[in-house]
Amino acid sequence: MNPIRKSRSIAVFCGARPGTRQEHLDFARDFGASLARHGLDLVYGAGGVGVMRAVADGVMEHGGSVTGVIPRTLHDRERADRAPGTIFLVRTMHHRKALMYRLASGFAVLPGGLGTLDELMEVATWNQLSLLTKPVVVLNHRGFYDPMLAMLDHLVAEGFIAAHERHLIQVAETPEEALRLLGSGTGIPQQMAEPVAVQ
Repeated sequence: MNPIRKSRSIAVFCGARPGTRQEHLDFARDFGASLARHGLDLVYGAGGVGVMRAVADGVMEHGGSVTGVIPRTLHDRERADRAPGTIFLVRTMHHRKALMYRLASGFAVLPGGLGTLDELMEVATWNQLSLLTKPVVVLNHRGFYDPMLAMLDHLVAEGFIAAHERHLIQVAETPEEALRLLGSGTGIPQQMAEPVAVQ
């Protein structure tokens, strides 16, 4: 089955865990609702709980389409059997990210852990290297990502990234601001996954 969609989709990088504050889940659900209201579909990591589940629920509750992508090895760990939407199983984490990058016209980053940071930095790097030309927006709700953004500014000050490269990672505080920044993108990675739909 070919998972390529004709409508615009936003890939959301976020945690499979809920975090310690309910506001992370509430904000994720609100962002999902905003995506659906703007006619945008969701691509996400197919987590059945946590921030991932909240953003997917927000999309589906407002009539949007949801596509999850997860490696077979994480299917049970991240409770993908409970994840909303159409779920594609892939072989590896690399295939997961490659397929998400292919399906998405832009990337939004909500609260998450190491995996979320990994995905964010990879798409920013791919944009830096012109392997992608798709917008990347961090939703810095209530300053969640302030420490990371300060580190990026530090890298500029130390000469390891240029100022224009720093701005490849855009910042928004509200869903509406994020959607304005996301715009549209066209870049597609060269190596694709071979997914299998399971629902």
